[in-house]
Amino acid sequence: MTWGHDQRYAVPAPVPAGSGRHRASSRATVRRWLLGGVIVVGFLLAAVVLAVYYGATLGPVTTLLAILLAAIPLGIVIPTFLWLDRFEAEPTKYLVVAFLWGALVAALVSGVFNTGANIAFQSATGRTDDALLATAIFSAPLVEEASKGLLVLLVWWIRKREFDGIIDGMVYAGLVAAGFAFTENIQYLGMAYADGGDQALTGTFIARGLFTPFAHPMFTVLTGIGVGIAATARSRAVRVLAPIGGYLLAVSAHAMWNLAAVTGGSGMVAVYLLVELPIFLAFVGLVVWARRREGRLIGHYLSQYADAGWLAPGEVQMLATMGGRRAARVWAKSIGGGPALGAMRSFQDNASELALLRARMQHSAADAQALQTERELLDALTAARQGFMGQPARLG
Repeated sequence: MTWGHDQRYAVPAPVPAGSGRHRASSRATVRRWLLGGVIVVGFLLAAVVLAVYYGATLGPVTTLLAILLAAIPLGIVIPTFLWLDRFEAEPTKYLVVAFLWGALVAALVSGVFNTGANIAFQSATGRTDDALLATAIFSAPLVEEASKGLLVLLVWWIRKREFDGIIDGMVYAGLVAAGFAFTENIQYLGMAYADGGDQALTGTFIARGLFTPFAHPMFTVLTGIGVGIAATARSRAVRVLAPIGGYLLAVSAHAMWNLAAVTGGSGMVAVYLLVELPIFLAFVGLVVWARRREGRLIGHYLSQYADAGWLAPGEVQMLATMGGRRAARVWAKSIGGGPALGAMRSFQDNASELALLRARMQHSAADAQALQTERELLDALTAARQGFMGQPARLG
């Protein structure tokens, strides 16, 4: 039995226990705690700065009202990206970090840089309107897409062993952009209410919360796709150029939208109907295609493990579709309650990880620990099956 063209990945092998494993594990635990502490402190500082700023400029009552309204579009945006992430769900803590990065860090950094750019443009032109236009078209897209896209790059660098491609890039990009849009909407809604009362607040909420809740996610997803392509690319040039290309596309789309927004009137409506609405429909089509593609990839690569005896053909069919997975979870719960359901979820999650790891291995995009990771996933898959079947798996 062979596994593709690279004979280094021919057959999963047992992993011998190394004498330094416990010490290395302890050091890794310490590093994780330190990194977690730095992240928490950074988020808290950014939250304090933003809270002070909004409290001083908008007042506590207006800020609270804006927060409540800004949270409503999240009920549409976040479930969309969680739906996209169903085949191989990312850890919840990473998704939360992505959202908070957008809402706190990216929003704060962008606010500082855009304010500085606006001041510089005013000094250069002597005109407030021209400075606002230049900031919206040049500074905001460059800075905001960089600050949001940086999180996707960081996740790829930190979690290279688990960053599986386009879907992961889209999910992290979408959530960080949702967080950014949430904080930005607080400002726009609060300013609208402070300047124009209920009527201005309603108009701003309809425009930003109902008509364009996916604007920021659509832009940043382009960066996420670029990073996702890089994560599975063999060529070093592609790994460098794909994220840059995705970022430049995100900046261009963002700049075009901002130009239409500051133009206002019929120009805004024309761009929305003729450009942004088709882009949104294409975005929806891309999301649906990406999820179906991941299901096909999972079925294709798991069939290789079925040939070797690790999985049954029926299990591969179940794992390749969301309908099959839902039916399997219902069945597991009916025969063994919560423990069997948990085992089935673990079985499905590990199978997805395994299939996408195999895809990276066959594209020469996996790291040096791929064989060890593969064996660990196979062991976890076997243990999970015992949780809902009550008997060991056939190893072939």
